[in-house]
Amino acid sequence: MRLLAINGSERARGSTWMAAQRALAHASERGWDTEGVDLAERRVVRCECGRCNSRTDPCPVDDDVADVVRSMIAADAVVFAAPVHGFGLSSLMQTFIERAGVGHLRFERPLTNTIGAAVVIGRRYGHLDVHAQLMHNLLLNRFIVVGSGFPVTIHSGGEEGILSDTEGLDSLRRTVDRIVDIGTALAESGTVLPRPRDAERRVGRTG
Repeated sequence: MRLLAINGSERARGSTWMAAQRALAHASERGWDTEGVDLAERRVVRCECGRCNSRTDPCPVDDDVADVVRSMIAADAVVFAAPVHGFGLSSLMQTFIERAGVGHLRFERPLTNTIGAAVVIGRRYGHLDVHAQLMHNLLLNRFIVVGSGFPVTIHSGGEEGILSDTEGLDSLRRTVDRIVDIGTALAESGTVLPRPRDAERRVGRTG
């Protein structure tokens, strides 16, 4: 079983990276394989054609988005980790989920029934707004969304950064535990979950 954590911060080794690394380390301790992707170290460019909703083939932009999408499809679980920027989602993560979703994932929804979770890191405000946006994206792509009972929102404004937020880090740990428990149970049971009958291609839209 494999957990993929995607760090959507423009700082490849900042607080969001630290949170993603803690998630990966805990999954590894539970016996899962892990992979981390730092979008700041990948080439992710904005849409260059403006025809996403009318295209019938995947996005032709030559960057690293398709490669990250392949890693998502190969994983059993995906964690989106993103910082709060200006009370909203970081522009890098926003660009990635738009490009990945409209340019690659909408054709067949290949992430259907993959386990997904969201982690949001910020100094003081805006955590829940960003968390909701990431959760909506997980739902759009038909993930099985799991959590600890509380949104994983981690405050980075303490004297020790995210290490000061012991409650937020505990929620992250418990969320990873649920990911591992559910993923392992599904794998061991041999259950094959049904895929949706419609693919929601949204082709033919204009404007």
